[in-house]
Amino acid sequence: MPTERAIFFDLDGTLTDPKPGITGSIQYALEKLGRPVPSQDDLTWCIGPPLRASFAMLLGGEELADRAVALYRERFGDVGLFENAVYPDIAEVLAALRQRPGQMFVATSKPHVFATRIIAHFGLGGYFDHVFGSEFDGTRVNKVDLLAYALAQTGADPAESLMIGDRSHDVIGANRNGIRAVGVTYGYGTPEELTEAGASHLCATPRAVLDHIHSSFG
Repeated sequence: MPTERAIFFDLDGTLTDPKPGITGSIQYALEKLGRPVPSQDDLTWCIGPPLRASFAMLLGGEELADRAVALYRERFGDVGLFENAVYPDIAEVLAALRQRPGQMFVATSKPHVFATRIIAHFGLGGYFDHVFGSEFDGTRVNKVDLLAYALAQTGADPAESLMIGDRSHDVIGANRNGIRAVGVTYGYGTPEELTEAGASHLCATPRAVLDHIHSSFG
């Protein structure tokens, strides 16, 4: 029977601000396809949800979505990956949480190959027991599937676990797996999006996440 307590963190919009790298790589793909290229500010809605679905919306259908993802990765894998910044206080918050009983994981829709490199690049690897992400073929890109897989792999008890993320996908994925979800409003999801998805609590800063966990989870 699972007995482990676990905290799962989303990556984009929760641990790091990936806006320049993600939106710049989307612009690159759209330009290569000869399509209109929105501004980076107009592409922030793409940060968090599965990338292929965002391209299908941008392109008006599925036909070029796979090609767009491949073009995106051309730039993201070399350049966009590190056009990114850790949110203030994240390292200190993770260090404090690491002192608590239980395990800590990254759970992101981003391919785990990219996510692991980003976590290592910013010196955050020592805080996490594992980085869970999708495969390049789209396997586990859905947060419901990803968290189900993570629970099975880790033996974590969903009733004793927590998912922290900034978009509705994080909250829905957690709730569907019996995990309580905390929404962070310093990322790219609105308070309304997170509340409507079923977040149990909202935090405006990384420090507020730490305070909430200390006060609510002993």
